[in-house]
Amino acid sequence: MAKFFCDFRFLLLIAAAAFIYIQMRLFATQSEYSDRLAAAVESENHCTNQLRLLIDQISMQQERIVALEDEKNRREQECMQLKALVQDLERKGVQRLIDKVQVPVAAVVVMACNRADYLERTIKSILKYQTSVASKYPLFVSQDGSDPNVRSKALSYDQLTYMQHLDYERVQPERPGELIAYYKIARHYKWALDELFYKHNFSRVIILEDDMEIAPDFFSYFEAAAALLDKDKSIMAVSSWNDNGQKQFVQDPYVLYRSDFFPGLGWMLARSTWDELSPKLKENHQGRQFMRPEVCRTYNFGEHGSSMGQFYKQYLEPIKLNDVLVDWQSMDLSYLTEDKYAKHFADIVKKAKPVNGGDLVLKTSNIGGDVRIKYEDQSDFERIAREFGIFEEWKDGVPRTAYKGIVVFRYQKPRRVFLVGPNSLKQLGIEES
Repeated sequence: MAKFFCDFRFLLLIAAAAFIYIQMRLFATQSEYSDRLAAAVESENHCTNQLRLLIDQISMQQERIVALEDEKNRREQECMQLKALVQDLERKGVQRLIDKVQVPVAAVVVMACNRADYLERTIKSILKYQTSVASKYPLFVSQDGSDPNVRSKALSYDQLTYMQHLDYERVQPERPGELIAYYKIARHYKWALDELFYKHNFSRVIILEDDMEIAPDFFSYFEAAAALLDKDKSIMAVSSWNDNGQKQFVQDPYVLYRSDFFPGLGWMLARSTWDELSPKLKENHQGRQFMRPEVCRTYNFGEHGSSMGQFYKQYLEPIKLNDVLVDWQSMDLSYLTEDKYAKHFADIVKKAKPVNGGDLVLKTSNIGGDVRIKYEDQSDFERIAREFGIFEEWKDGVPRTAYKGIVVFRYQKPRRVFLVGPNSLKQLGIEES
């Protein structure tokens, strides 16, 4: 009996040990799963936070997209409104032109941007002489951009047609350091000339800037020049400007010249020439020349602008604006045609007395008639130009105003001074003395 009891207690101990072992294993398993559950909950919370952050970012991006779409729609609406306004104004302007029986000599366009006060002064100067010949010279103002003061000023004149150029394309300069403003101006010029030549079908256009006044015979001069421009295809454009047109260097309002240098600042272009220039928007003379006066028919008062007042005080402010009412229609300008001008100019230069050596200004002052002074190269020209006070600058290898390398100006009137290049006399067929 005692042996049976001992065996039973031994079995109980084994069962108790097994039970305790099972309980420990269960506890360990529960602890492990509890840790795993806690880690899973933490991971879930982290994922939830990341998801919320991502949702917030997506919401912000959606808000930005909506804002950009709203801005795009607003700009498109503004552009549509402006285009509708421009088209309406142009229709009215073109209708006025259609009502006129006379075929225009040329459209006159004032290129403007953001100087309303300058534009007003320019328009008043033009209307002073254009009103009586309005049917021959329809007036346009082309604005680059959306300056409200310029637009309002242009629209306040019933005598002109308003055009607006809106350009949102970024400018990519060809070379570092180039002024972006010049690229913007070039785009505006191309757009305006394309509009006037191809949309409005003018055969000629006179281009002015918004900081110019014109002379009393401005329109008469261009009407006479238009016939020459049509007849002589070697003339690329007709200008109203002389870079050396300062009061002390000019005298005769009847004298005209040909030049290898493009004067600009009030010039007339024919459609046939623009057909060549428009596709590439590059100046290409191809051996052609320009017609210019001795005394300027435009005056530039724009001290502040895209060129930042360069040369203004020294060269632009002293310019002489012609005040003589020349009857250009009665004048024979055939001497300016290509087949006659070289001989005409050579005869004048040949009569001028050669001056050499130092003290050129003093020697010139002591001679009664015209003189000619030879320069060897650009630096030599610049030295002589500095002595007399004329423009020193060259562009594209050509001195300003030069014809076959010869620059002419008055010195102590009425004497003419001819600065002659190293090959100029040979080109004119003059034997050096």
